[in-house]
Amino acid sequence: MKWSDLPGKHSLFWKLAFLLVGFCLLMIWLSWSWGRYVEQQNLFLSDEARGTLSGYAAEAERAWMLGRGAGVDAWLQDMSDRESTSLVVIGQDLQSLGNLPLSERQVQHVTFLRGLDWPVSRHAKRLPWLKIAFPEDPAAGSLVIELPQRFMPGHYRVFWRVITNGVIPGLFTLLLCVGLYRLLVVPLNSLREQANAWRADQLTTRLPTLTTSRADELGELGRAFDQMSERLQGTVALQQQLLRDLSHELRTPLSRLRVASESEQDLLQLRERIGREVDVMQRLVEDTLQLAWLDTERAPLPREAIQIQALWEMLTENACYESGWSAEQLQCAVEASCWVRGNLNTLAQALENILRNAIRHSPDGGVVRLDGRRDGNYWHLWLDDQGTGVAEHDLERIFAPFTRLDGSRPGDGGFGLGLSIARNAVQRQGGRLWAENTSQGLRLNLRLLADG
Repeated sequence: MKWSDLPGKHSLFWKLAFLLVGFCLLMIWLSWSWGRYVEQQNLFLSDEARGTLSGYAAEAERAWMLGRGAGVDAWLQDMSDRESTSLVVIGQDLQSLGNLPLSERQVQHVTFLRGLDWPVSRHAKRLPWLKIAFPEDPAAGSLVIELPQRFMPGHYRVFWRVITNGVIPGLFTLLLCVGLYRLLVVPLNSLREQANAWRADQLTTRLPTLTTSRADELGELGRAFDQMSERLQGTVALQQQLLRDLSHELRTPLSRLRVASESEQDLLQLRERIGREVDVMQRLVEDTLQLAWLDTERAPLPREAIQIQALWEMLTENACYESGWSAEQLQCAVEASCWVRGNLNTLAQALENILRNAIRHSPDGGVVRLDGRRDGNYWHLWLDDQGTGVAEHDLERIFAPFTRLDGSRPGDGGFGLGLSIARNAVQRQGGRLWAENTSQGLRLNLRLLADG
C-alpha cells in the first residue's frame, strides 16, 4: 500500500476512526477506573460501619478505664443486647480484659485479625473478625468483634454491576450513535431531500451550508450535488428558452411561406421565395441544435496545437467570399508564434461566428482587426470592429441566445445565436469569451490555453 492510497487529512475515514477509537478507549478506561472504584466500594467497610465500630471501641475503653474487668463485663453484657454478634475486649497479651476468660471459639479468632481499613473478601464463607484498638490509648487494649451482618460490604453489588456493565455503556453507545447520526445520516438526509426535490422538478433547491462546507467526502458529494443541480437547472432553462424562441422564430418564415403560397406569384418566384425561407429555417434549426449540443455535451474534446494565424487565413477567405469584403479589410496582427491548445473544429466555429458578427456590424469599407499577446500560460486575443458598439448593460446580454440588439428581422441579421455558440465553444476548451467597448467599436476578447 502506498502513501498516496491513504485517505486525505480531511477524509471521513479519519473522523470515523477518531470517533470509534475514542469510544473504545473511553470504554476501556471506564471499565478499568469505574470498575475498580465500584470493586473497592464492595470490598471495604462503609464510613457508617467504621464509625459505629470505632464508637464501640471507645465505649469499651471507657468501660475498662472506669471499672476494669467488672466494667468490661458489664459493657459486654449490654452489647449482647444491642448486637447479635460475638465480641471481646483483649489486651496486648491477647488475653481478655474482662473477668471472664476467652472461649475456645474466641481464642481461634484473636490470633489473626483484620483492621477497619482492610478489604473484606466477598468469597469468605464466614463473617470476618475485626480488631479495633482503643482510640485514646491503643496500647491498653482492643475491641475484637465479629462483623455484624448488616455491615458486610457488597449489598449493592448487583446494582452497581448493572450500572457499570449495562447502563453506563448503553449511554455511551447512545452518544456514539448520535455522533454517527450527525456525522453520516444528517448529510445523507439532506442529499435525499435534494434528490426528492429534483424528482418534484424543484431544481432551485440547494443543500444547506452545513453540508456543503464540510471538508470530507460527504462535503465533496454535497458540493457536487449543488453543481449538478445548477447545471441541470441551467440546461433545463436553456432548453425551455430555446424551445420558446425557436417556436417564435419559426412562425415568421412559416407565415411568409403561407402568404407566398396563397399569393398569385409565378412558379419561379414562388420557388425562389420558398428556397430562401427554407434556408432561413434550416440555418435557424442548425444553429439552435448546435447551441443545445454545446451546452449538454460534456465529453472532453480532442485537442491539438492550432496556429491562430493559419486559422485566420482560412476563415477570412470564406468570409470575403460571403460578405464581399476585401482581404485588406480583415487584418491580423497576431504573431506567427501564437499557437493555442484546443479543438480545431469548435475553435474555428467560434472564431468564424465572432468574425461574422464583426463584419455584420461594421460599416462598408470598415476594418476588422485581430490582435493578441501572450499572457503566462494563455494567449489573450481580441477582435475589434468599427461598429457603433454596445451599451454597457448589454455587454453580457449579447451572449444570450436569440438576442438581437439592432432589432433586425429574423434571418436578415442573424438569429442572435452566433455569439452564444462561440462562448459555449470557447468555454468547452477551458477558455473565456467576453466583450468590451473601445473608442472605435466593439472588442471581443478570447483567452485560450497556449501550446507550449
